[in-house]
Amino acid sequence: MTGDVAVLGAGMHPWGKWGRGFVEYGAAAARAALADAGVDWRDVGSVVGADTVRGGYPGFVAGASYARALGWQGARVTSVYAACASGAQAIAAARAQILARLADVVLVVGADAAPKGFFRPAGGDRPDDPDWLRFRLLGATNPAYFGLYARRRMAVHGDTPEDFALVKVKNAAMGALNPYARYRKRVTAEEVAASAVVADPLRLLDICATSDGGAALVLSSMEFARRHGAARPVRIRAVSTVTPRFPNPVLDLPDIATDPAVAVRPPEETFRASIARAAYEEAGLGPGDLDLAEVYDLSTALELQWYEDLGLCGAGEGAKLLREGVTAPGGRTPVNASGGLASFGEAVPAQAIAQVCELTWQLRGAAGERQIEGARVGITANQGLFGHGSSVVAVR
Repeated sequence: MTGDVAVLGAGMHPWGKWGRGFVEYGAAAARAALADAGVDWRDVGSVVGADTVRGGYPGFVAGASYARALGWQGARVTSVYAACASGAQAIAAARAQILARLADVVLVVGADAAPKGFFRPAGGDRPDDPDWLRFRLLGATNPAYFGLYARRRMAVHGDTPEDFALVKVKNAAMGALNPYARYRKRVTAEEVAASAVVADPLRLLDICATSDGGAALVLSSMEFARRHGAARPVRIRAVSTVTPRFPNPVLDLPDIATDPAVAVRPPEETFRASIARAAYEEAGLGPGDLDLAEVYDLSTALELQWYEDLGLCGAGEGAKLLREGVTAPGGRTPVNASGGLASFGEAVPAQAIAQVCELTWQLRGAAGERQIEGARVGITANQGLFGHGSSVVAVR
């Protein structure tokens, strides 16, 4: 165990399509987090920004972009990019600075202004970029990959489109209670089934949208938290940012070819399972200690996979867990009490930070109508392109 850091403040800018720049969303989230923490911006010793590749030059220097928007005051600055895991990497960098005593208070910010439709690689010819190649050679858009993964679950585990629809029904019900969510409407399984097919077997309501939005956290040393009057703050106990092991027989986007599992014995656990295991080991906790989880539901089928990768159930048992109500509010381990990406959509650099915002509010008992009673331990999980693991364990 490397030591806890305190979460003094959490703030968000609502998700949607607002037509403004990402810095505006991030600065609004940062101000909300600072107000929540009761910390003056001038007392922040470091800013860590999660980068966006769609924001032009300011997006690649997000830390400085946010510091400038809030007003230069001499703080350290860091910018990180790890695709959908950028927020977790930013939290990891902030925690490292605090534990190394380089800063007492660190502001972590992520925001994005996403394009309409699905994400695609930047323009130009880049034949050495596997993300570019999967579009040009295979036509493998993100929704196509989600559909293939859903088909795999159906073939290997017997999942059904009806199982996938129940994930959306559950998450939409929670998103309807979240003021920061883009989609705040309950849906029925019949409405999911009636929505347009996007990538068979997944329909429009099975797949998350792209969104604008922002999220921010104020982290501090435990000593600063005590001096600040926060006697019992939410604490980050572990951050997992692991990479896959070779060979990887279950391909993750954007890979487009198998690796030599026929000649080299695959590892005993999958990449996503290793993300959670590393977080549990660092935190000194296990799946049985969890009160809630926030996971990366790019599609309804992928949420079911995370149940298994987090160790909430055995392989192939995710749909059964869902049907039994274990992952719903009132169940043993509620998943995506925020409403998940099903309700928010993807604002890539912000989403892993937003997951920790939700854990913070839940562990404080401040989540309003979506509050999980007695929540004391929570975990996040997502995955960034090109092998970026992402998981955070928070406790109170």
